[in-house]
Amino acid sequence: MATVPPKHQQSSVPATETLPFNERQQPTIRLFPLSNYTFGTKETQPEEDPSVKDRLRRLEEHYDKYGMRRTCEGILVCHEHNHPHVLMLQIANAFFKLPGDYLPHDAEEIQGFKDRLNERLAPTGSLSAAEAADLDWNVSDTLAQWYRPNFETFMYPFLPPHVTRPKECKKLYYIQLPKAKVLSVPKNMKLLAVPLFELYDNSQRYGPQLSAIPHYLSRYRWEFVDEEGEVVSYTPGGPIDEKVKTKILAGGENGHAEAGKQEANDEAMQQS
Repeated sequence: MATVPPKHQQSSVPATETLPFNERQQPTIRLFPLSNYTFGTKETQPEEDPSVKDRLRRLEEHYDKYGMRRTCEGILVCHEHNHPHVLMLQIANAFFKLPGDYLPHDAEEIQGFKDRLNERLAPTGSLSAAEAADLDWNVSDTLAQWYRPNFETFMYPFLPPHVTRPKECKKLYYIQLPKAKVLSVPKNMKLLAVPLFELYDNSQRYGPQLSAIPHYLSRYRWEFVDEEGEVVSYTPGGPIDEKVKTKILAGGENGHAEAGKQEANDEAMQQS
């Protein structure tokens, strides 16, 4: 189980100077504070399948008609108290997932993925021109690819050597969040901001795909920016504030808390 790192202790002894250790690095990414973003709710979006069995049956039907199913999910990162947090969805207080879904068989990859993100997180109703333009998503690097070799729940971060025709490929992309954005989550889901240390080595709670996110993100260096746009910390950063913890940002109304609980428990098997 993941634990909070020990509280940083200040020292009166200056740090020893070392040689630079920043060769072959990915570009530094600027993270904006969680308080810069506005969160709301919208109409319920029920899961398409009542059980994992039904989901796998639909996967088999898709494969028979169109071949391998393509699934896209996004890793959206902001910061709270100068520590990276990942935005993710929770269904029926049980199952965690990243924003995104499978693509229609005839959809182009990136545009189809953006359409899926809008279905999950874009606000509804009348929008100003600025808000409408803000709905576009900056889909950056592919961070991981997971393969489903058979019509089963198990997925692997590699293609087993005896498999030549995987039934599904799931790609995880890094999404560069802008300085500010309005996000809305369906009422039957919760939108959470989960700190990296909570995900790390915590497959018991989040499953192997989500608990691996800190590994995917370790390639980047971060700049943490305050609400005024000033850089206040950077990798390797300072102490982790004790206030850092998972936060519920939107959704999860009581009227929908139990709806789909069995489906969520079944779906959780796919992360195990």
